Amino acid sequence: MDTYASVIVDITHNKLDRPFQYRIPDELKDQIHPGVRVVVPFGKGNHTQVGYVIGLSAKPEIAPDRIKDIISIDESGTSIESELIRLAFWIREQYGGTMNQALRTVLPVKKKTQAKEKRYVFLNIDEAEALDILQQFEKKHQTARARLLSALLEQSPVPYDAVTGKLHVTASVIRALEEKQILRVISERTYRNPFSGFSVSEALVSLNQDQKAIVDQILTRRNSGDTSPSLIFGVTGSGKTEVYMALIEEAIAQGKQSIVLIPEIALTYQTLIRFYARFGDRVSVLHSRMSQGERFDQYERAKNGELDVMIGPRSALFTPFSNIGFIIIDEEHESSYKSEGVPRYHACETAIERAKMHHANVVLGSATPSLSSYLKTQQGKWHLYTLTDRVMRRPMPAVSVIDLRNELRTGNRSVLSRRLRDQIQDRLAKKEQIMLFLNRRGYAGFVSCRSCGDVIKCSHCDVSMTLHRDKRLYCHYCGDSMDLPKVCPSCGSPYIGTFRAGTQQIEAIVQKEFPNARILRMDADSTRKKDGYESILSAFSNREADILIGTQMIVKGHDFPGVTLVGILAADLSLHVPDYRASERTFQLLTQASGRAGRGEVPGEVIIQTYQPDHYSILTAAKQDYVSFYQQEMIYRKLLHYPPAWEMMLIHIDSENEPAADRMAAFLALMVREYLKEENTRCWQMIGPSNAGIAKIEDIFRKVIYIKHADADTLTGLKSFLEAKMDEQPDPAVSVQFDRNPM
Repeated sequence: MDTYASVIVDITHNKLDRPFQYRIPDELKDQIHPGVRVVVPFGKGNHTQVGYVIGLSAKPEIAPDRIKDIISIDESGTSIESELIRLAFWIREQYGGTMNQALRTVLPVKKKTQAKEKRYVFLNIDEAEALDILQQFEKKHQTARARLLSALLEQSPVPYDAVTGKLHVTASVIRALEEKQILRVISERTYRNPFSGFSVSEALVSLNQDQKAIVDQILTRRNSGDTSPSLIFGVTGSGKTEVYMALIEEAIAQGKQSIVLIPEIALTYQTLIRFYARFGDRVSVLHSRMSQGERFDQYERAKNGELDVMIGPRSALFTPFSNIGFIIIDEEHESSYKSEGVPRYHACETAIERAKMHHANVVLGSATPSLSSYLKTQQGKWHLYTLTDRVMRRPMPAVSVIDLRNELRTGNRSVLSRRLRDQIQDRLAKKEQIMLFLNRRGYAGFVSCRSCGDVIKCSHCDVSMTLHRDKRLYCHYCGDSMDLPKVCPSCGSPYIGTFRAGTQQIEAIVQKEFPNARILRMDADSTRKKDGYESILSAFSNREADILIGTQMIVKGHDFPGVTLVGILAADLSLHVPDYRASERTFQLLTQASGRAGRGEVPGEVIIQTYQPDHYSILTAAKQDYVSFYQQEMIYRKLLHYPPAWEMMLIHIDSENEPAADRMAAFLALMVREYLKEENTRCWQMIGPSNAGIAKIEDIFRKVIYIKHADADTLTGLKSFLEAKMDEQPDPAVSVQFDRNPM
């Protein structure tokens, strides 16, 4: 039986949609798999061309007699493209979507961009001959030629743009002298530099005993061939970045490259300063705010072996390095490592797969590890290393929890508690800096009582219900709904509703309260410009402002020694988003925010304002007690079969035709039951089909199905089974997407 391979012969964005099908000769069947480079006959003249296999099939797409055979496997070595195509195939198998979508993910800047070149004009003859020719030009009044030759006799080479600019010599004159071999023009490839304005200073940092022990243990394991992932669990300010840099330095000494993933563009500025000071021009960055040309140049530098380190968010994982030593994932708990577009891959899982291809090591770090990562260390799958003290044994900040219900009872309806207001006044008088964090992470219209703190939750899913425009509350998992109550069901208070204050309102309140304070605001609006993040962070770092107000982007990873007070406004906003991870995210945000205080010589203080001061995520965050939080939260996850105790898969069904969406949702639910009917019923659950949290966007109807299972491989198999069933009964009016462990 014939087997066919889909082959792409040109890896550029506009050609990825044009794979060509070739027959696999019997003698090559065992050697052909996605990612393999092959030699194929191409075009009318059957010119030999190198291509890449991106998929296999037993079904011909055109008449079999028109399909050509693969000539051979290309033996000229494994290319970076081959590796990335293999990775794309793995992503497609794990997370769904099409192969083209996966390829566009791992080959993000293969779209050709005009190379940037610097041209120089050189004198191509000796000085005596040049002087003779110069006299001839002057006699013939060929002034432009004479002017250029005179300049080259004084200095050679001369930049091309200086010749056409300052010397006013046209391109045709240059070309004429080049044809006479009097001069020659040489072009040099130059790269767009994302570091303009950075200066290099050799950073001499000696590791403390705890940091050195971790570096030594990871390197010892690596040298013994152990490539299982490592998790560095270190309190905020414990010096995890110095550990990363020491590991990278060792990789460079062995001729290997490293990738450093960071979760937000906002982190890039301070992280880059530290890495650039250490590694100079051998480090670069990728992020979405760079121009297409800047991104293309950094990929070319990486592919050409001109870089040792690439730093950036999720997409930097696909840097075309050929010999990776370490992939480091800082703040590994962050949800931004999960792609929101198809394929919905997770960078941590994908990094581990890519590291296997290079026998490289993945090192993850966090002060608040994700439950799934910490669970792997407890199961013995990953290695755990801990840093329990801050650098130079600086004390952790003192933390106060303020009950906003008491503030309301005493007549204070301001967003600033009396204690926070007093402490801001005190720090301003002492010329110390303050950060005010508005916890609006994943903000949704949950309804809570300001008197007792209770939140209206779904009785079936134990997540907060969300207020919609029709004044009804909906559960975004199972679709259950109820009318909006006029008073609190628990205490009867009329102070019930949603929280609506934003950073601009907070800024106005603080400015009115402290008119002489210099205030900066950092949110999505204030950082729209290309360098918005850097300008705000550098201004605050340079003490050009007293107070920095912002959302979650101000609390992660930044190191401001002048900050001695952090105020967390409405700490429980993130506690009641309609998501089973709400307590975990709240603990992480509060712990990270607390970690911004007291990183310099002066001890810090943190004030957490909340309507639920007794919630375990808030109490454990105030104590910086991760282990107690982990133990409590895992009980909840096991009871309700949520990840990481179980695995979850979300199926999105979208269509402009609601009946078509309903039919597909019902069909998929039936197929799920068919696939899992042999399973022990205690091992799986299905929620839905139901309307999505937002049931209709831009005339697209949206349906969801959630499936929980104790085994991840079973869900991967279920996804493939459902994809095959949809191929048998395709409906072009409906789009179906899969999301493993959705965020």
